[in-house]
Amino acid sequence: MAKPGNQGLTRVIKAAGYSAKGFRAAWKYESAFRQEVVLAVTLMPFAVWLGRDPFEIAVLIASLLLVVIVELLNSAVEAVVDRVGDEPHQLSGRAKDLGSAAVFVSLALVIMLWSAVLWDRIG
Repeated sequence: MAKPGNQGLTRVIKAAGYSAKGFRAAWKYESAFRQEVVLAVTLMPFAVWLGRDPFEIAVLIASLLLVVIVELLNSAVEAVVDRVGDEPHQLSGRAKDLGSAAVFVSLALVIMLWSAVLWDRIG
């Protein structure tokens, strides 16, 4: 059974509004998000220069966007954990550590992909 609520174009418009609200909150409250967005925007023109074909360019840009996506999810997990309570708890710490590890892996992927393409282009 479908969830009651908006449908069609109204649902899409409201969802876009929620997304915009999420982007504004991430920009305002999450310094890591701001840093990763600046990094992505800065490196995107280099992806166009570095990539030899549209697929390679897309992979380089996608790796940057993946970091932003993972950071947004990590920030969401942290917000929920912080909402639940301030007292230290093993599961709360684990959830935050796992989110941080996911961001680290996405950044490692960027380094690996960009290094491989750079090596192929220059080496």
